[in-house]
Amino acid sequence: MSGDDDLFAADDAATPLTPEERRDLIPTYVALRSELNEVEALNVAAGERWALSRKRDVLDEVFLQRLHLRMFGDVWRWAGKYRSSERNIGIAPYMVPVTMRQVIDDAKYWVEQKSWPPDELAVRFAHKLVCVHPFANGNGRWSRLAGDLLVTQIGGRRFTWGSASIVSISDTRRAYIDALKKADSGDIAPLLAFARS
Repeated sequence: MSGDDDLFAADDAATPLTPEERRDLIPTYVALRSELNEVEALNVAAGERWALSRKRDVLDEVFLQRLHLRMFGDVWRWAGKYRSSERNIGIAPYMVPVTMRQVIDDAKYWVEQKSWPPDELAVRFAHKLVCVHPFANGNGRWSRLAGDLLVTQIGGRRFTWGSASIVSISDTRRAYIDALKKADSGDIAPLLAFARS
């Protein structure tokens, strides 16, 4: 079986699931990674339509959890629930709830104070969310959509995030991961440029 077909194969940048989380896969017919990617893409698109269907306050913890649920709830039973297991990235699970509130409060302050232009503010918010890594999986897709929602909420336009799928290994995904790592080190410019590429 190739890596593309292995249902739970993970590359260096992907979040591996625990055996318990893997058992929470809802569609019983999914046996290949390509099938999982397809059902997740359909669910993410439905979540995006829901999120964009009316004005919503992205700087609300309940909304952010509901957004993840809408994006992944047809595929995973743990969708929308904060993770309880350690990850190869992100913070310790017991710190997720309080850190999420801090990230949201920081972003509210940035918006009130106009700390940065809309693009930079929303990219910084998306980066903070993905750094927390609050869910078992789907954090990148969820945080990018949250960034899109915030930038439009404060008067900007949606990001393109490389204009290609970054779910599977590609040059676009590598560029995204590299930009995230630079943002982790304090250089937000590559991530900001990637968001508009």
